[in-house]
Amino acid sequence: MSNPLIKITNIKRDFVLGNEIVYVLKGVNLEIKKGEYVALMGPSGSGKSTLMNLLGCLDTPTSGTYILNGKDVSQMHDDELAEIRNKEIGFVFQTFNLMPRTSALNNVALPMIYAGYSKSERNIRAKEVLEQVNLGDRMDHQPNQLSGGQRQRVAIARALVNKPSIILADEPTGNLDSKTSEEIMKLFSDIHKLGNTVILITHEEEIANYADRIIRLRDGMIESDLTK
Repeated sequence: MSNPLIKITNIKRDFVLGNEIVYVLKGVNLEIKKGEYVALMGPSGSGKSTLMNLLGCLDTPTSGTYILNGKDVSQMHDDELAEIRNKEIGFVFQTFNLMPRTSALNNVALPMIYAGYSKSERNIRAKEVLEQVNLGDRMDHQPNQLSGGQRQRVAIARALVNKPSIILADEPTGNLDSKTSEEIMKLFSDIHKLGNTVILITHEEEIANYADRIIRLRDGMIESDLTK
């Protein structure tokens, strides 16, 4: 049996606030296989954002281990984590996080600059993923010339550009109307069918239902983990 893409063992995350310690994650165990489509749900304060930050190597745990694609990332330093993030994880955020005065093509190519690709390699690959998200005719447009749905497609293309192990989407439809949300979620389904591992963080049941597996957090623990 192949090793899981993600293996989290007894992960705890505490934060010190003044004289108080807040225990946010209280011993989470989780395995995600390559090619899964997982939704992470939970009410405000459940620890889902903290868990997302750990999964995305934006933060390290107080204790416990996190093995990502065979590497123990739980003890890594900031610059090592930055390298792992750039190679292994494609992020899609609710607020798109695009560079405002930069074309869609250059926004998408940005992670490839950090990965050390040449300009011609960057342009070829960025065009490829923009075609994949149906924005081949909008490559030269800046974010303010695009609709919310188109901006999110640019953000998805940027997440795909380095062929990461995981697409991590944090409330990706949070700023979109229901019709556009549906289009974006169909796009995630297509991306998943191509073999990508997708982890979706959402508080909306109808969005979570696009995933094949729904993990619910409550009070810093996994409350339920159901596969359809």
